[in-house]
Amino acid sequence: MGLDDNAFSKEKVSKLLFKFSIPAILSLLVAELYNMVDTIFVGREIGGNAIAALVVVFPIQRIVVAVAMLLAIGTSTSVAKSNGEKDYDSLRLYIKNALSLVILFMTILILAIFLFKENILGFLGASSTVLPYANDYLSIIIIGAIFQCFTLVIGYFLMSLGNRKVLLLSNIIGALTNVIVDYILVVSLGFGVKGAAIATVASQILAFIYMGYYFKKTNKTLKIKLGFSIDKKTAKAIILIGFAAFIIEAEDGFALAVLNNLLLNNVGDVGVIVSGVISKVFMFMFITIIGISSAMQPIAAYNAGAGQYERLKKVVRESIIVAFITSVILWAGALIFAKQIISIFIRDPNIIKESVKAFRIMISVFPIISLYYVSIYYFQAIGKARTSFLLSIYRQIILFIPLSILFVGVFKLGAIGAWISYPISDVISSVTSYFLVRKEGARITKKVEEKKKKTLKEPAYRTPVYE
Repeated sequence: MGLDDNAFSKEKVSKLLFKFSIPAILSLLVAELYNMVDTIFVGREIGGNAIAALVVVFPIQRIVVAVAMLLAIGTSTSVAKSNGEKDYDSLRLYIKNALSLVILFMTILILAIFLFKENILGFLGASSTVLPYANDYLSIIIIGAIFQCFTLVIGYFLMSLGNRKVLLLSNIIGALTNVIVDYILVVSLGFGVKGAAIATVASQILAFIYMGYYFKKTNKTLKIKLGFSIDKKTAKAIILIGFAAFIIEAEDGFALAVLNNLLLNNVGDVGVIVSGVISKVFMFMFITIIGISSAMQPIAAYNAGAGQYERLKKVVRESIIVAFITSVILWAGALIFAKQIISIFIRDPNIIKESVKAFRIMISVFPIISLYYVSIYYFQAIGKARTSFLLSIYRQIILFIPLSILFVGVFKLGAIGAWISYPISDVISSVTSYFLVRKEGARITKKVEEKKKKTLKEPAYRTPVYE
């Protein structure tokens, strides 16, 4: 098959994590950068209303990425496990079904958004002054959703087969194209939010063309017969495994939509602008941790499938260490340079001041959240979809949203109530993750010991002696 089995089973774990984390981080980074780069350009060229418009549309972009990650993680984990088990027929079936599911899900999503566009934007917190900008932006960027989804899904399952470079290069193509076309259309030609949206779609199409070309070459080895085909059992397996990844991405958009409405009704448009700016930077930091965690997943899945439990434990342990160290570095840098980072997005000194204060509260316990994300992807990798799902909704849906409604809507603490909801949710979810991972670690240790005992009990082979 030409698949890189040795890397997953034998290569040094820290080196393997680094090799696979970089493309994973960049793929998620580029997905966020489309909106972030657009926000920087329109924020500095047009102003606060344009930023608010992109903040309102952002949850929809999160849903697109969420669907892409559902299929990308579900497929890459299933492919890695099948590869570990040497089950190449199942491997091909997972890939074929994933590509068909992209077409199905994206068609439904795009049609739904076009049909209910203004109602959706109103629900997401678009005021009458922001709505025209949001409408212009959404009408164009949603066209690129299917290209973005295909790029992520293909890139992830190729990465699970050992090829990490293609995802990295497609991301570089997308990011550079977006910046260049944004500058031309927004700054030079004055096309406003429409120009920013066109830049995003153009970059997504170019990244997809590169990814499609490379997949066509790779398929000469894989020999997958392409065509729209969905096997219920295979599709269900992909969706169940990837569902927690979907929740992680989608709940950010949902939480932001709830927060935008709370702030709009209790603080006004300024609260929405501050929320939009700091959530962009916050998301930027989270991407690194999610990238490391998602890169760990196919490695862990392969070793779980191959029954290499000692190595599985090592993969998880080193992933937690790498994620924690990375988060500490990001956290320190963000605290020190908060004002400089926020100033990239907006020029208004009052909004900058409020954003810096809010941002520092929001990220106050950021390093501990690394364990939470690693644990979600770890439980996905070993097939514990229910635990992974419950964890994935725990931080945002079960904790953050009720807390922010309580502090902002009930106790009337204003914007500060929203910002303190973040660290409280982070502490509780991280402590819960610690106990769950510890419990699962004890179970894996027991498996390792049982395997060793079984090996010791097996009689050594003796050459028969004939008299």
